[in-house]
Amino acid sequence: MADTTAAARVESIGADFFDDPHAHYRRWRAAGPVHRVRFPDDVVRWVVVGYAEARVALADPRLRKDMATAAAILDGKRTAPTDPNALALLTHMLSTDPPGHTRLRKLVNKAFTTRQVAALRPRIEQITAELLDAMAGADEVDLMEAFANPLPVTVICELLGVPFDDRDDFQAWTRALVGVVGEEEHRPAAAAAMAKYLSELVRAKQTRPADDLLSELVLADDDGDRLTDPELVAMAFLLLVAGHETTVNLIGNGVNALLRHPDQWQALCADPTGIPAAIEEFLRFDGPVDMATVRYTDEPVTLGGTEIPAGELVYVALAAANRDPARFTDPDALTTDGHPTGHLAFGHGIHFCVGAPLARLEAEIAFTALLRRFPGLRLAESAATVRWQTSTLIRGLLELPVRVR
Repeated sequence: MADTTAAARVESIGADFFDDPHAHYRRWRAAGPVHRVRFPDDVVRWVVVGYAEARVALADPRLRKDMATAAAILDGKRTAPTDPNALALLTHMLSTDPPGHTRLRKLVNKAFTTRQVAALRPRIEQITAELLDAMAGADEVDLMEAFANPLPVTVICELLGVPFDDRDDFQAWTRALVGVVGEEEHRPAAAAAMAKYLSELVRAKQTRPADDLLSELVLADDDGDRLTDPELVAMAFLLLVAGHETTVNLIGNGVNALLRHPDQWQALCADPTGIPAAIEEFLRFDGPVDMATVRYTDEPVTLGGTEIPAGELVYVALAAANRDPARFTDPDALTTDGHPTGHLAFGHGIHFCVGAPLARLEAEIAFTALLRRFPGLRLAESAATVRWQTSTLIRGLLELPVRVR
C-alpha cells in the first residue's frame, strides 16, 4: 500500500541546506526514503534519499530523462519558461532515453576508450607536478584555486581541444548553468554565450580536425550514423562541464575531509597504496554530485512504499543515498582504511558516468602527488568554516585555504 503521508508532507531547501545537506537528509530519511521537497525556485519536486530506493530509481526506465518533456513539466509548475539555448545544451546523452541514449553512448564510446584515458597518465602527472611546484613557493594557498580547479580544467581542455585561455569564460557560464542559487538571472545570457562558443568550436573542428576528443566525436561514425551539429554542441557541453566540475570537487571535497581527519591523512602519507580505496570513500562520504540530474514520471511509480504520480519531477539524492545507515556502517564517519563498495557517486544503470575512469585516474594522481609532496599540509585558520556552492547538483567548495608550510 502506498504511503500517503510522504505525498502530503513537503520539506524545503533553504539557505542553510547547502552548508550541510547531510543534516537535512538525515532528518528526511528518518521519516521515509522518498519526499516532496520545495526547491529554492518555489517548485515542489520529489527527492529520493534512501539507498535502496535510489539504486532502483537510477535504473528504472519508468523514470524518464527526455529533457524536452522534463522542461515542459517544469514550465507547467512555474511562470518563467525554460530558456531555449539552455534546453539545447542540456539535450545530451545524460538527458536522453533509449533508443536515442543507446545511439549517443555508442558513438561517444568510440572516442572515449579506456586505452585513451590510460594514455593520459603521463600528461596528468606532468600538470600535477607543475601545479605543486607553484604551490611550494607559498606559505598559504587556496587549494581550490591553486590545484583542485586547474588540474581537471587543464586536462579536459587538452582532451577536448578547448583553448585553456577560455577557461574563465566557460567556468563562469557553467556556474550560471548548473543550478547555482542566485545565478538565475544570468542563465539566459550564459546559455547563449556557451551555445555560441561551442557551436564555433565544433565548426572549427569540422573544418580543421585535430588530435583531440571533440575532433574524434565530429568524425565518429557508426555504419554511417554520425552526431548532428546540435548533438555535437550538447555533447561538448556535457563533457566540458562534467569533465571538470566533478573532478574539481572530488579533489577539493576529498582534501577537505582528509585534512579534518589528520590521523587518516598521516596514514595515507605512510602508506599511499591505500589511496585508490580512500578515493572511493571520498566519493561516498562527500562526493562531487549532490542530486543526480532530473528525471520525471510518465506513469505512477511507487518507490519505498510511496506513490509518485505521473507528470512529476524526480531527483535522486546521491549524497543522501551514500550516507544511508541501512547500507553503510557508521555512514557519517570518514573511513579511508575500509573497503567501501556500492556507492552511487557516479550513478547507476545506463546513465553511469562515462567519465568515471578519468575522474578516478586524475584523483589518484592528484592525491598521490599531494601527499608525497606536502605531508605537512594542513588547514589554514580561516578554513575553520568553509563556504559551499549553493547548488543542488554540484557539491563543492568555493575555496579551501591551506597552509603549505
